[in-house]
Amino acid sequence: MEIKNAVAGTLESGDILVQIAPGEGLQVDLQSSVEAQFGRQIRALITDTLGELGIDNACVKATDKGALDCTIRARVTAAAVRATGKDVWKD
Repeated sequence: MEIKNAVAGTLESGDILVQIAPGEGLQVDLQSSVEAQFGRQIRALITDTLGELGIDNACVKATDKGALDCTIRARVTAAAVRATGKDVWKD
């Protein structure tokens, strides 16, 4: 699947900024004020969401500002749709 650069989210409190770019394998670079407590969970959520969307070759940079899991999943999905052009909301 072809990937182009894409972004979703903001740097507001309670949100996450997700940037996706072409890459070899799946690489997740996470910056978060709660990384010590939740970093592993956030990375797993990003990886799982991309896997469900069929993306296994991408470079992801995520800047978390205390986002909930549902917000993280939504931002990753939006960035993936923008990066691939594949609309996951249509049948």
